[in-house]
Amino acid sequence: MNTEKKKTSPALFVRQVRQELQKVTWPQKRDTFVSSAIVILLIILFSLFFLLTDQIWSFSIKKIIEIGSGF
Repeated sequence: MNTEKKKTSPALFVRQVRQELQKVTWPQKRDTFVSSAIVILLIILFSLFFLLTDQIWSFSIKKIIEIGSGF
């Protein structure tokens, strides 16, 4: 099994990277803005969900401990 790698010069590498970047279809600014807004909104919603869930569990566990320590 021959696993030799061809060595390329840094200049050739940079040239190839630029050629590949020209082939990329970049998103429009509006698409980027909408996607970012959706991500931020979902982060806020999930944060609120986990905050509420944590508060409910914390309250429940404290009440269970209070009831258990009364005996």
